[in-house]
Amino acid sequence: MLYVLMCEDKPDSQSLRLATRDAHLTYVGNNAESVRLAGPMLGDDGEQMVGSLFLIEADDADAVRAFHEADPYTRAGLWERVTLRPFRQVLPRT
Repeated sequence: MLYVLMCEDKPDSQSLRLATRDAHLTYVGNNAESVRLAGPMLGDDGEQMVGSLFLIEADDADAVRAFHEADPYTRAGLWERVTLRPFRQVLPRT
């Protein structure tokens, strides 16, 4: 099943994000078999990173939660809000 994981940064946390970014990217890369899409959400200026969005294929929501809890960004306390929802892909047709 697919899941959307949307993680919004705490205010004024850009320095924390940048300090842990390499570890986060390595972690996500090491889990590439289940991460179908991932990247930063941007602020209104189209430049500043304000969160992260993942599309994850997993057996259940608990597996996505485990992925999330082990993420260096999560462990560093970057997130203000996290939303996890099941997702059904309609387009492009598979």
